[in-house]
Amino acid sequence: MVVLIVTACPVGLRGHLTRWLLEVSAGVFVGHVSARVRDHLWDRVVELAKDGRAIMIHSVRGEQRLAFKVHRHDWRPTDYDGVQLMLRPADPSSAPRQLRPGWSNASKYRMAARRGRRQDETDAGRSES
Repeated sequence: MVVLIVTACPVGLRGHLTRWLLEVSAGVFVGHVSARVRDHLWDRVVELAKDGRAIMIHSVRGEQRLAFKVHRHDWRPTDYDGVQLMLRPADPSSAPRQLRPGWSNASKYRMAARRGRRQDETDAGRSES
């Protein structure tokens, strides 16, 4: 069993893949081909993809019974204790930002409000005497 997902690839590549696999959704191809045909298809995908990306999931012997091939994709297959997993890169927006040294605007507003209250208290104390 083979599942092939292509993104931003030329139409000619998609047409070539439909000779061997069934396109079940835009850019998602599924089929059952021999290992030899699968390897030739992957070589063709790498050759014709240009700026596009591709992921192939295919069945193999072993405990997990599947393997991944990746071309120009952010996610990478990683072996973790004998199990092949897809490693997703860290999202830069979720990483902690480096804060600039100094006070935040909120803390500046609080300090200004405290100073204003202290100034009002001292002015009120002077007017009583």
